[in-house]
Amino acid sequence: MAEPGESPDQGTLERLLSVVGAGAVELHTAPEGLRTRVTGVHVLDALEPVIRPRELLLAVGVDPGSAHAVDVVRRAGEAGAAGVVFGPGRPAPTARALGAAAEESGTAVLFRTAWCTWAQLVGVLRAGLAAAGAPPMPATSGVPLGDLDSLADAVAALVGGSVTIEDTESRVLAYSSTEENVDEMRRLTILGRRVPPWRVAAMREAGFFQALWGAGDVLHRPAHGQDPERLVGAVRAGGEALGSVWVAAVAGRPLAPNAAETLRAAARTAAAHLLHHRTHSSDGRLVEDAARALLEDRGSVEVLAERASLPPREPCAVLAVGIRSGHPAYDGPSGLYGLLTLHCAALGHRVVVVPAGGGAWVLVSGLERDARRADGQVRRLGSALADQLSATTGSPVKAGLGDVVPGLAGAPASRRSAERALQALLATDGPHTVARSEDVADTVGILQVVEALRGVTLPPRTSVARLREFDADHGGSCLVETLRAYLDHFGDVSAASRALGVHANSLRYRLRRIRQVSGLDLESPDARLLAQVQLRLGGESDGARP
Repeated sequence: MAEPGESPDQGTLERLLSVVGAGAVELHTAPEGLRTRVTGVHVLDALEPVIRPRELLLAVGVDPGSAHAVDVVRRAGEAGAAGVVFGPGRPAPTARALGAAAEESGTAVLFRTAWCTWAQLVGVLRAGLAAAGAPPMPATSGVPLGDLDSLADAVAALVGGSVTIEDTESRVLAYSSTEENVDEMRRLTILGRRVPPWRVAAMREAGFFQALWGAGDVLHRPAHGQDPERLVGAVRAGGEALGSVWVAAVAGRPLAPNAAETLRAAARTAAAHLLHHRTHSSDGRLVEDAARALLEDRGSVEVLAERASLPPREPCAVLAVGIRSGHPAYDGPSGLYGLLTLHCAALGHRVVVVPAGGGAWVLVSGLERDARRADGQVRRLGSALADQLSATTGSPVKAGLGDVVPGLAGAPASRRSAERALQALLATDGPHTVARSEDVADTVGILQVVEALRGVTLPPRTSVARLREFDADHGGSCLVETLRAYLDHFGDVSAASRALGVHANSLRYRLRRIRQVSGLDLESPDARLLAQVQLRLGGESDGARP
């Protein structure tokens, strides 16, 4: 039941989740409904397992698939807790077991998202509770949660001035549409989407920010020279500073007489909006984190679709883009990631780019429903990216094309097929820059065979092992390199010598030395096959020194 004077949805699980959103926690089940009251957040302590009524219990360190997790849910229900939050990952058996325990005990079960740490979650939930319990200003009650531009316009209309809403780093999140005679500082701030660095430095040196974040009231800055009168209020929730709301007089008119009181109320209302914006915003990092979790088969289709505005049930595919080892990757201001994002946008595709090792994954969504046309779209995009990025970076960029899948749920499988294709492209000197796994199936197959054999320990004195040992003991010797070139060219002395840049007679001399040093019988199919496999494996399976 709501307390006297409170709105029925203040301090409820429903209100908390609407403020915090799916960026931090995901609801699994709520047997008693979303009107359950939430009054606090408590971390489960294994040494003092106290569970308080109406609080969210954070089950840190409890495996959600264990019997212990089921027991925690039951004890939380007995104690009257509002719900239990477990760590990320909820395979079907886990979800069913916890769901059954939740129904039996009457307590909600939630899961922390993979890209929000426990420490972050504690702060977010406490701030969310504070924001969820703050009554909105009547004039802003119709503003959709997270719509900061509309909130800025509503506040500007009430105070009779211009408004900017900023984060704690003085970056502009939103501003009112006031356009008449704005002062120069506001113009510079809006154009740069942040307060000019020199102004931030001056305010920091003057102790302004210390006063702002520590103040319990609105700060007033009188007009000075060309700078008009300003009011600023810190936006706080649960002891955490979320940002600030700035009000400036315009066109020489004074602010409304009750502007300070209005700003106090606006700062309280803005807390829910800023927190919602923080956890729902589709800025690059949040989208990237959500996409990475999904592509690694540990994330939520719904969260990624929401964050990146991607259609969850339309055909999509993943491209794996990389540069062969030995070629320097582009190291400009934005790197390969920035170039990929730029070129994809220029080509008219809605994509999410995720850095991966020395390359990147490119998730392309909203493809044609016809399979043949969708495949063509992916191939054309891969070819364009490889060509343009190779020209820009001066290094041969290659793109593995993943299978087209019917929706985002299939993106992890598409990513795996794209990576297999890219590994094959990077492992060979062939002319292809773009390929599907099926286009380079033989190379993909041998790479898989080699990978499967990495755990096999071969006899310590194979021919290749002896050859490696000889090269190591005789600095400058290149018999292993010669053998690899000879085998790769099917025993064609002319082709192998051209690849090595030596005379054919020099190659024949080296082959004789290889036979003498290692005892390798180049006429034996078994010996040649083992030598090729071992050369691909590297030195780790010789059974001797690398």
